[in-house]
Amino acid sequence: MNASFDAQKLERLREVDGVLQKEIRGQSQVLPRVASVVRRGELSLTKPARPRGSFLLLGPTGVGKTETVVVLTNQIFGAEKLFRFDMSEFQTQESLGLLLGARLGEAGYFGAVRERAAEGSLLFDEAEKAHPRVLDILLQLLDAARITTATGQTLDFSGFYIWLTSNIGSAELMSLQHSNEATMERHVLSRAQQALRPEIFARITEKLVFGRLSYEHQLEIAEKFLAREIEFLASRGHTLELDKSVLPFLVRKGFHPKLGARPMRDAVEKQVGDALAEHLLAGQSSNGRLLVDESRDCLRVR
Repeated sequence: MNASFDAQKLERLREVDGVLQKEIRGQSQVLPRVASVVRRGELSLTKPARPRGSFLLLGPTGVGKTETVVVLTNQIFGAEKLFRFDMSEFQTQESLGLLLGARLGEAGYFGAVRERAAEGSLLFDEAEKAHPRVLDILLQLLDAARITTATGQTLDFSGFYIWLTSNIGSAELMSLQHSNEATMERHVLSRAQQALRPEIFARITEKLVFGRLSYEHQLEIAEKFLAREIEFLASRGHTLELDKSVLPFLVRKGFHPKLGARPMRDAVEKQVGDALAEHLLAGQSSNGRLLVDESRDCLRVR
């Protein structure tokens, strides 16, 4: 490892806190704990023959769990080093063959991951839905960071972070409107401990509960996506000013009680894009003010 790479890595590590806080809104209680594990992992301060770090991310849909993994992996390794598995697709014993190879000589998905990368992130979405045999493999990863495929080859995953996401306890979390943060966190962790095998739960470095997004945080998320869209359109020669009514309108269109902020990006792109398209098709200039058309329940450019 040369000195210039060391310097680049150190710089990326120094920026982790700031990048996470900028990209993930409303979860300031868990982000420092993510950054702490990653700093230790990247500086080789963790035990050998284990993953660099492991996380269980709990909480409702659309509050930033998966986005945290995406942002962190992109910052440390690059976007191509994130390998994602939807565990609802691994509910049968036969699905084990997809991961390890179904026949002698096959390396499966895990073999394909190691062919492409020696380090990165393995993300297991909805981990509690996997078949018990698949969870055995997950336990091997968390315990020794090694897996043997149908080729007979033992693969080393000690260069990876293991991320598990789950919505366990999130329905209760949404209903505990008046409980304090510590009470809600205890409740969700207790539910997760009941649902996941104790030996898996015990081996995870950090168990993190992502909270509900307040209206102020919903506005911040809408503002983030809107700023990116305005910047993108400006690069295409379209200059838009913003009316103060636009952000609350976008929260109404882009935030869903069950999906959280997940639809926000698409809502922003659609609403702003439709308004500008209508403006341009009417023969108007590329510049204007973006505002809410209450009568038609949409945005328009004036």
